[in-house]
Amino acid sequence: MKNARKNYPPARALCVRIAFSSALAITTLAITAHAAPPQSVSVPPDSPRWDLEGEAKVADYQGRKALMLNGGVAVLKDFEMRDAVIDADVAIPTTTKRGFVGFMFRIVDDGNNAEEVYLRPHKSGLPDAMQYTPVLNTGRNWQIFNGPGFTSAVDIPRDTWFHLRLEVTGAQARLYVADMNKPALEMTDLKSGVQKGQLALYDIIGTAYYSNVEIRTTPDASWERHLPTMPPDTLTRWSISPSYDALARNLERALTADESAAMQWQDVEAEPPGFVVLYRYREAPHPHVTFQQDFSTRLQPQPGMKVLYARTTIESDRDQVKKLDIGYSDDVSVFLNGQILWRGRSAQGFRDPGFLGIVNPENDAVYLPLKKGSNELLLAVSELGGGWGFICRLKDVGN
Repeated sequence: MKNARKNYPPARALCVRIAFSSALAITTLAITAHAAPPQSVSVPPDSPRWDLEGEAKVADYQGRKALMLNGGVAVLKDFEMRDAVIDADVAIPTTTKRGFVGFMFRIVDDGNNAEEVYLRPHKSGLPDAMQYTPVLNTGRNWQIFNGPGFTSAVDIPRDTWFHLRLEVTGAQARLYVADMNKPALEMTDLKSGVQKGQLALYDIIGTAYYSNVEIRTTPDASWERHLPTMPPDTLTRWSISPSYDALARNLERALTADESAAMQWQDVEAEPPGFVVLYRYREAPHPHVTFQQDFSTRLQPQPGMKVLYARTTIESDRDQVKKLDIGYSDDVSVFLNGQILWRGRSAQGFRDPGFLGIVNPENDAVYLPLKKGSNELLLAVSELGGGWGFICRLKDVGN
């Protein structure tokens, strides 16, 4: 079997690199929901079906043979899933001060696109102790997709084996942690759009052990999206430019007419409740962000940061001022009719060391002096990691 591999950093501020093997041989023993009836498979830690990458090996822990991962991944070879139930016992030592322990599923495109759900033992009991995010063009999107359906609280045991179960059903999934009677996290709308792909166990950082891994494929459920509503004041139609080196451009200067004409613009639409998720269209950057380790350096340039421009037209029946509610990741410059109005920064760790940079339309507000007729709103949106995107809502002043 020919293996195709792609390395990419798994999360903002973490330099561990994880590889995924995604090519499937025609003559494999692949288990697919479309090609075969539902089946169950148990995969021992020392099975040759595990493709181990990074720091991953078979080890003994508390009397069990297990897969030990520490910034490693175990991809199940010769396996492709659509709907399935994945069971595993997991143990996280107290020596793991910080960790991201979970499943990656429906992995495609050499690991560039997938669904991912993980526990954060250092956040045990807090509202974001576990998290679901789609992986799009190598980038995680937890800053954009956050809150109900994406994060939830759970107590994460230490120094003992506990059970994880992931149920994947069409465009939804459920994660059970220790208690198999009630899901700890209900993922009501899987966002990657991928309908089938590979499965992996992984641990971004900090040691974790897996044993008793069992997978049961299930009949395909209907594919039903559960989308939030789109508020009527949302700006939904945009055109986006290619991405550029942010440090090579003056982000406080609007594009000239010639610069704009020379760019190849792509029309996109915001997805409910109004996010323009830029990783869907552009590959994620993965710079090493230094200021998250030293808050005093947050104003220093961050090599590897990318920027793209997004533009839309606002029609106004008269000269007036409107309020633009804007959320974004990570930096934005706002231009109206060729003039800069404002620049904001909302990167993880920027506003204070514990700031996550979660995107919502209440992040900031800018007041737009609209002229009668057509007005061009231009954003320069820069990205470091965690989700590249923005959301804009146009309101009357005072609302």
